[in-house]
This record gives sequence, structure tokens and C-alpha cells, in this order.
Amino acid sequence: MSSRIRFKTFAILSLVALLGACATQPPEEAARGEVFDPYEKTNRGIHKFNLGVDRFLFRPASKGYVKIVPDPMVTSFSTFAENLTLPGQAVDYLLQGNLKQSGNALLRFAINMTVGGAGLSSPADELNLPPVDTDFGETLHVWGFGEGAYVELPFYGPSTTRDAVGVVVNLFSNPINFTPTRPVDNLGVYAEIVRRMGDRGRFSDTVDSILYESADSYAQARLIYLQNRRFELARDDEGAYLGLYDDPYADIGTDPVRDPYLDPYEDPYAE
Repeated sequence: MSSRIRFKTFAILSLVALLGACATQPPEEAARGEVFDPYEKTNRGIHKFNLGVDRFLFRPASKGYVKIVPDPMVTSFSTFAENLTLPGQAVDYLLQGNLKQSGNALLRFAINMTVGGAGLSSPADELNLPPVDTDFGETLHVWGFGEGAYVELPFYGPSTTRDAVGVVVNLFSNPINFTPTRPVDNLGVYAEIVRRMGDRGRFSDTVDSILYESADSYAQARLIYLQNRRFELARDDEGAYLGLYDDPYADIGTDPVRDPYLDPYEDPYAE
């Protein structure tokens, strides 16, 4: 094992250990689905910083990106970013004990990166392979870690202590990042930034209404993030326990992985 791999393994284990030492929500509050935000003052300071970054940098850059770049190319770049995450998702599914979805993630990667023009398209969808969507935050959830306190990360945005550990671990856990070629190490990060620019530009009205038209944008963003994340994990839990997977014949427009136009910022409980 190289020193680089040992460092990554040590970093991942250290972060998981740190998660266990973080502030935890009382079980009765967690059962009621209450918000646990003991770091609110710090979070609000980071939120204010993120608003500034968005207002003066990310928002105008994203709007310009979707205005200048043809829409099919925006979709292709987003698809490429998603395809680069598939090996890492395969690792997460394996750690969750979901061998079927782990194999499916690798199969999608192989097909999309070859037949799909180096990952710029997703022919795996047309072959009716079930979509995949997981991360190390969900892996920790499967292992029994609670979501912990709500946190807002600089540049990244809303998260929880559990998902924040997942974000960092997923930077190291994707097998693509073990290659010695230096540019490849950063390719996934660059692609993810471009994907987020596409989402920010496409759903600009929704995001602007949350960040700049809400009476309390911090509380609104926190609520929407927690509702969406809890809804997502509950849905995946149900599928795991019942042995079910997403319907490969479901209509396009109902699946957030397949349909790039499904608003990721929408409240899942809104009527």
C-alpha cells in the first residue's frame, strides 16, 4: 500500500471517529424530526459569507454559463460530472452492503464512459439500467450514525455533521482519484463545479427566491435541505428494506438522477 493510499485511509477513519465525538441530538428530538442547530451563530456567519460569494461570483457566472453555453452542452457537462462519481458511488453501495447497486453503478460507468462518448451522455438510461444516487453520508446513515448537528459549509452550503464528513470522504474515496496523473485528481472537482453552475443557472429563480426573497434565508435553506435529505434517506431505506429499486420504466421527469430539469431545491413536502 502506497503512502498516498495510507494517508487517504487514515484521513477517512479519522473523520469517522471525529463524527462520533461531535455534538449529538437528544433521541426524543431526533424522533420528532426537530432541527438540531447548536452552532447557529457560526453557521449564520458562514451563510452570510456564502451569500456574498453567490451574489458577486457564483450567481452571475452561472447565469452567464447557461446563457452562453447551448443547453445540450450544459446537460452533457452535467452528465459527465455525474458519470465521474459512479466509481465512488459503487464503493459506497459496497460499504452499505448493496451489492446489486454497486455492480449497477460500475456497469453504468463502463457503458457511459465508452458508448456514451467519454461520459458526455448516458446510454445506460436507454438500456433501462436503474439510476444510482448515493454518497458516504448515506453510508454513515446505513451504518447507524445520526445526522448530527446542522452545519453550513463555506462555499458548499447546507449540510449536517454526518453529511459534511461524507463530502470530505467522497473527495478521497472515488477510485478514479487513486491514479497517479495529477490532472485527473482534480477533474472530478472541476466537473462538479461546472455541474453546480448548470443547476444554479437553470434553477436561478428558485434559488434566488430562497436566498434573496425569504424573510430569513438561513432558516429557509436549512429547512429545505433537511427536509430533502431526510426524505431522500427515508425513501432509500424503504427501498432497501423491501428489496425494491427504482422502476427502470418510470416516466422521465419523475427521477432527479435521470431528469436534469427536476428542481433539486424544491420542498419534497410541498403540495
